[in-house]
Amino acid sequence: MSTTIFELSEVYYRYEDGTEALKNINLRIERGKKIALLGSNGAGKSTLLLHLNGLLKPTSGTICIDGQPLTYSRKELINLRRRVGIVFQNPETQLFNGTVRDDICYGPYNLKLPEWERKTLIEKAIILTDVGELLDKPIHFLSGGQKKRVSIAGVLAMDPEVILFDEPTASLDIYYTKKIRKLLDELHRDGRTLILSTHDIDFAYEWADEAIVMHQSEVLFQGNFSQLFEEHKDIITKANLETSIIFEIAQILKNGGVNLNTIDYRSKEQLLEILKDYLLKVTI
Repeated sequence: MSTTIFELSEVYYRYEDGTEALKNINLRIERGKKIALLGSNGAGKSTLLLHLNGLLKPTSGTICIDGQPLTYSRKELINLRRRVGIVFQNPETQLFNGTVRDDICYGPYNLKLPEWERKTLIEKAIILTDVGELLDKPIHFLSGGQKKRVSIAGVLAMDPEVILFDEPTASLDIYYTKKIRKLLDELHRDGRTLILSTHDIDFAYEWADEAIVMHQSEVLFQGNFSQLFEEHKDIITKANLETSIIFEIAQILKNGGVNLNTIDYRSKEQLLEILKDYLLKVTI
């Protein structure tokens, strides 16, 4: 099986009001990656995610999955949306059943899977998202963080191999943000490809294998963060982004002669401990 799951070639998309939301998008997305989609509001991030799930069709250009161009037939789209789940920024967009249990069960029941498989997928989704105590609660009684986890559980119950997240930590407090980050790591360990849009550059730097930077409907960069921060400061400026403070701390330590090869230099906690030790030494 090819390592490339998505390939986009010269993809353009124009909304009915004339807004050109995607321009000449050329991307290869590898299976099993954790990818952060970066850019300011209106850059085209959400529109790109909707194309990967088949909810939007390019005005022109080609999107291939596993080397095969999408034809957008009904049967193909049903299969695509089972393989590629999407979690919207606003959970209200996808939570529409009466209780948490009903919402999580909706997708697997529509797939007409064998009962044993349905139950297995639903139970796994509930455990991964830690929503067991919420199952009998009406959706409208949930907090924002709880709704976010339930919306993820509903997608997981379909057992997708790729999950797209549109601003998964937006509007969440620290407690629920930590829960979502932990869940993302668990989903990746489960072998899934994860693509998320975010404005949180520090989180993206700590978490993702790869960055895709968008600006004014175009892709300006695809690659690792070190390459972006060290070699493409012009792109950071153009896209109205900032360099991660975690990266900047690591650079200060390296310039001070600290060997970071033995630690995870993208971990804020580890870097702060080393920085404390370093500052103590240079002030003595």
